[in-house]
Amino acid sequence: MGVLEYKKTLILIKMAKQGDEDAKNALILNNSPLVKSIVKRYKNKGVEYDDLYQLGCVGFVKAINNFDETYNVRFSTYAVPMIAGEIKRFLRDDGSVKVSRSIKGQYYLIQRFIDDYRQKNDAPPSVSEISKKFNIDETELMFVMESSKMPISIYDSLDSENASGQVVLDKLCTQNEQDEMIDKMMLLDILRKLDKKDKKLIVLRYFRDKTQSEVARILNVSQVQVSRLETKILGKMKNKLKD
Repeated sequence: MGVLEYKKTLILIKMAKQGDEDAKNALILNNSPLVKSIVKRYKNKGVEYDDLYQLGCVGFVKAINNFDETYNVRFSTYAVPMIAGEIKRFLRDDGSVKVSRSIKGQYYLIQRFIDDYRQKNDAPPSVSEISKKFNIDETELMFVMESSKMPISIYDSLDSENASGQVVLDKLCTQNEQDEMIDKMMLLDILRKLDKKDKKLIVLRYFRDKTQSEVARILNVSQVQVSRLETKILGKMKNKLKD
């Protein structure tokens, strides 16, 4: 999207927020491909495509009503999680993410093929081999396989005689990668618990790569105050990580 086109989008958003239905409809029409691209991710989950599209549009309208230029992100970037969130909320609250009988039946046929293949070849078939066998797209195959599985914890034991007490996480990544993953999870948890102002400072400094001077201007404080606050907040975070 060019600069002029994006400026036009911002004007339409402003008009829509003021109650201009034509502006709102124009935004929905212009961004229909964006909504459809997100809706496609939730097909075959027991809800009609048209219903999913309507839910996506509801999320899109919420994005229009809540968008603020000061967020410093493009509107389309801001709208994506709003659209997906509306669909996911419906699927969750409606008790959906239901697996249809046809998908379950397909899953059992595929699983039987995998078991037979493994017995004959001493190894499981590749995704492309299964895809060719059942004449379905590889993406669709992954959805069928995943849709019929119950979620598990990364710390669940592996169902294998040779697992030696391993958990799922051991299979997903190396020890160094595990440590890094856990550190990130802990860091995110600590960030969520920070005060709003403290969180904003850390995000600006370490996730947006802003200098202390830039942060000071954004927060309307002095650079000295930013430096002191940053040191204080980082100290708190380090203590929580140690705990």
